[in-house]
Amino acid sequence: MNIKEIAGILKSHDKFEILTHNYPDGDCIGSAYALALALKAIGKKARVIVTDRQRKFEYIFSLLEDEEFDAEYIVSVDVADEKLLGPVNKPKYSGRIDLCIDHHKSNVIDAAVKYVDSDSAAAGEIIYELIPELGAKIDRNIADCLYTAISTDTGCFRYTNTTSKTLRIAAGLLDIGCNSEYINKEMFETKSKKRIELEREILDKMIFCAGDKCAIIYTTKKMTEGLTDDETEGIASIPRQIEGVKMGVTIREKDEDFKVSVRTNDGVDACEFCGKFGGGGHAAAAGCSIKGDLGSVIDAIVAEAERTL
Repeated sequence: MNIKEIAGILKSHDKFEILTHNYPDGDCIGSAYALALALKAIGKKARVIVTDRQRKFEYIFSLLEDEEFDAEYIVSVDVADEKLLGPVNKPKYSGRIDLCIDHHKSNVIDAAVKYVDSDSAAAGEIIYELIPELGAKIDRNIADCLYTAISTDTGCFRYTNTTSKTLRIAAGLLDIGCNSEYINKEMFETKSKKRIELEREILDKMIFCAGDKCAIIYTTKKMTEGLTDDETEGIASIPRQIEGVKMGVTIREKDEDFKVSVRTNDGVDACEFCGKFGGGGHAAAAGCSIKGDLGSVIDAIVAEAERTL
């Protein structure tokens, strides 16, 4: 389906719940709230379902007041797989998604209607094109949401998914008056003392393999004890920054498994790598979950990295 058809479907309904994935990032939060604000601007009711409310996104959360109503239409944004809805929302919404809007080529959501554009650098680019088709205007609040979405999924326009279209959209959001200075500082420059101490520990424990072409970092629950999600966000970018590293892997201990984030350089396919463990994502940024103890998870990653690189 095309954007106009998706807009037509949305305009034919009145009460929306917009789903985000577990541990939502800037693209997920920004895109979902931009869509919700646009729907409300044309007289609809909309709320965003977020289970992990990170403090750094409070400027977005504050834009939408909580509203009680019975939703008639369920939309997922930036969610590539139902299992990413998390343990709270997956049982409630599994098989109930009416419309899926996403940019992950690995998307396997079984929705009644799907719009997946893997050429878009972020889901925010899709929402940017969708909002005018709804008959809504992108105001400063929506612009802040969309700038957050696009800037975070492109690493502040540094990642390989950044295109000329991405930059034109960002320029348009600046023209509207988005608060790019605040967003850039909050998303990319501000770190707590605890975060700096965590980075020091991470670097001390870093593992290299595949002829130093792969760098692996990890965090345990003990290492992140007392830290908020805000303070642990973004560590996946650390190993990929090292000269000569083609694949940076970040392993995070969760309650039931280990969450693995992979970032790559020089054409190494992160999505294909994570697919070996049942995950997916983009060519340069992907993820998966692996059960087991830390040692076995590291061994599995090292073995696959040796084969891949």
